Amino acid sequence: MPDGRADAPPDAPARQRSDGRVHLRAGPVGGGGSTRILDLAESGPSRLRFPRGEGALEAVLVNTAGGVACGDAFTITLDLAAGADLVLTTTAAEKIYRSDGPVSRIENRVLLAERARLAWLPQETILFDRARVQRRFEADLSEGAALLAVEIVAFGRAARGERIHAGLFSDSWRVRRAGRLVYADSLVLDGPISDLLDRPAIGGSARACATVLDVSEGAEGHLEAARTLLEEAAAPGIEAAASAWNGHLVIRALADGVGPLRSLVARFLAGYRDRPMPRVWQS
Repeated sequence: MPDGRADAPPDAPARQRSDGRVHLRAGPVGGGGSTRILDLAESGPSRLRFPRGEGALEAVLVNTAGGVACGDAFTITLDLAAGADLVLTTTAAEKIYRSDGPVSRIENRVLLAERARLAWLPQETILFDRARVQRRFEADLSEGAALLAVEIVAFGRAARGERIHAGLFSDSWRVRRAGRLVYADSLVLDGPISDLLDRPAIGGSARACATVLDVSEGAEGHLEAARTLLEEAAAPGIEAAASAWNGHLVIRALADGVGPLRSLVARFLAGYRDRPMPRVWQS
C-alpha cells in the first residue's frame, strides 16, 4: 500500500491545512438505559452535534471546512464505556476535493468496552477528480461489544458525469476483539481510478461502492435475514451480496451511481437494525 508520504510536486504551493480532531467518551447514566457524554474534545473544523433523544446517544459529525482538501488531516476517536449505545452519522456527504500533490488523511479509531454498541453510519464520501486520500478505520472491541459500520464511496460527481482520471483512494479497516484481529480489509486505487473500476475484475464499470460490517455476537446467524433484506431492497444497476465468517457479517455492493446505492443501504440498514435511519439521512 502506498504510504502517502511522498513530497508534493515542487510547484505545489505551501498552504495552511485543516487539522480536525474529535474525541468523544460516552457511557450509560442512571438506570434508564440512556447514554450520555462523559467527555468531549473538538478542534479545527470538526464538531459533534447531539440531537435530543432518549436511549442511544446520537452524534452528528460536522466538518465546518465544507470538505477535505489536499493535505488536510481529520481524526475521530470514540471511547464507549461498558453498556454504552452510540449512533454516529454525518450531517452531509463528505467531499474529497482535488489535490495538486499532498495526500489527505482520515483516521477513525474506536474503543468499545463490554456490552457497548456502536452504529457507525456516516453518509457517503464523494471523491473528485484528482483527489488523494488515505482513510483508516480501527476498532478494538471487548467481549460482548457490538459494531455495525457502513461506508459508501462515490467515484466522481454523477451529476457532472465526472470521471477520476487520476487520484488515490486508500481505505484500510482493522477490527480486533479482545486484542485479536478478526477483520482486515484494504483497498487501494491509485492512478486512473475510473478506468480501473471499468475492469470486470475490479468494479465492472461501477461508479460507487458500499461496505456494511456487523461484528457482534450472533452476526453470522443473521446471514439469511440479511440476504432477504438485500433482495427486498434490490434496484437496477446495483450488485450486492452478503457473506459471514469468523463471527461477523459483511455486505458488499457496487452500483452505477451513488443515489440508488445510498437508498439500498438505507433500506437495508433500517430493516437490519429494526429502527429508522438518523434524521439527517432522510433530508
